[in-house]
This record gives sequence, C-alpha cells and structure tokens, in this order.
Amino acid sequence: MTRPILLLLLAAGFVLMGMSPGPGPTPDPAVQNQANIGFQWAFGAVIGKSHKFVSITRDTTLNSGEELKMFVQLTKECFVYVVHYGSKGEIDLLFPYSFRQFQSDYETGKNYFIPKGRDWIRLDKNTGRETFFLVASTERQLDLEAKLGDYLSADASKKETLAKAIVSTIRDLRRRYTTFATIAEKPLTIGGNIRGTEKVEVSQRPDVTTIATEVTARNFYSKTITIDHQ
Repeated sequence: MTRPILLLLLAAGFVLMGMSPGPGPTPDPAVQNQANIGFQWAFGAVIGKSHKFVSITRDTTLNSGEELKMFVQLTKECFVYVVHYGSKGEIDLLFPYSFRQFQSDYETGKNYFIPKGRDWIRLDKNTGRETFFLVASTERQLDLEAKLGDYLSADASKKETLAKAIVSTIRDLRRRYTTFATIAEKPLTIGGNIRGTEKVEVSQRPDVTTIATEVTARNFYSKTITIDHQ
C-alpha cells in the first residue's frame, strides 16, 4: 500500500471516530426515583367496650368480636392485592373482589371498600394469628393470581398446602423487589390536621376513609400486618 493511500485511510478513520456517538446521557436521578405506584390505603378497627375507632398501621392485638374495615383508592394506574391468611391456615382474597374486576371495575379515583359496601369483618371465636398482605405493583402478578385461583377452586384437602404456597409466593415477591423502596407513606389531612381516631356509637360505623394514608412507591410495594387475635 502506497504512503498517500495509507495516510488517506488513517485520516478517514479519525473522522469516523470523531463522528461516533459518545456515552448516552446520564439518567436523571429524579426521574429514576419517580413514583409509578400510588394509592390511598386505610385499615381501621372498632375496638373495646367504648367502640373506639383506631387505625391499624402495624402488628397489633385485637379481640374476638372487634371489627375491621379497609379502603383502597388508586391515585396512579397500578395493581393492588389484599390477601388474608387466617388463624386456621385459610386464605381469603379481599381485594380485588375477583380478578375479573381488573377489566370491569378498576379505575383511579374510585373508592373501594373491604369488604364491599357497609359490611365489616368481625373477628370470630377462632383465635390465633391473622395476617394481612398488601401488595402493589405496576404489572399484574399473574403467578400469585394463578395460585390464588387454584386455592379458591381446590378441594378442602388441598387448601392447606396451596395456602402455604401463596404465602411463600408473596414473601418471594418481597425478596425479589427489595431494591424498590417506598418513596412516601404519609397520612392524608383534612383542613391541615392529620386524620386521627375517634369513638363511635354502637349503632354506627365510622368512615374508614378518614384514616387513609397516601402510599407512593417505585415499581413495587408491600406491607404485612399481623394481628394477634385473642
């Protein structure tokens, strides 16, 4: 190869190197940490002889005859699941009411009560540990849904094993998404005051939305509350 041709090829190479794209833009940390999960959540109980209305935010002790109510309102498009693991090893899908709801009645800004309407969950005489799992994600958790569907349609002899598999699946999800932290979990306010607790008349039921918390997270959120049912 002659010297002029070699010099020409080298020059062309330097030009192409100068035109090649450099590293991409650095991701904006503010965008990376932006919440794509958002919902209001409340878990209340009417307790004691005075029928005091309290917010359940952590593991606690409740007694037979006391009553529970929950509330969900989506503020962002995400999928929320509430699963109860009872003292006798039973599973209840509390929310959504059924998986068909995701296509028919599931929208932001709408109030969903658990249980539906004015009903409350009354703790029966079967004492023990009552565990409530709250899970939210940007995508449907189809494996969890499949296991819940298997449980709900199974014979009584198979339910205990299937229930344990559901609990294991929820715990595996929490481990898989450990890097996705909750961005904020704060009480809502009315007129500048934090929504609190109150006493209610025996014949009345309180408005559980008054103790709602605003939850925002990135990609995944979970919370477990265990009640020592006495």
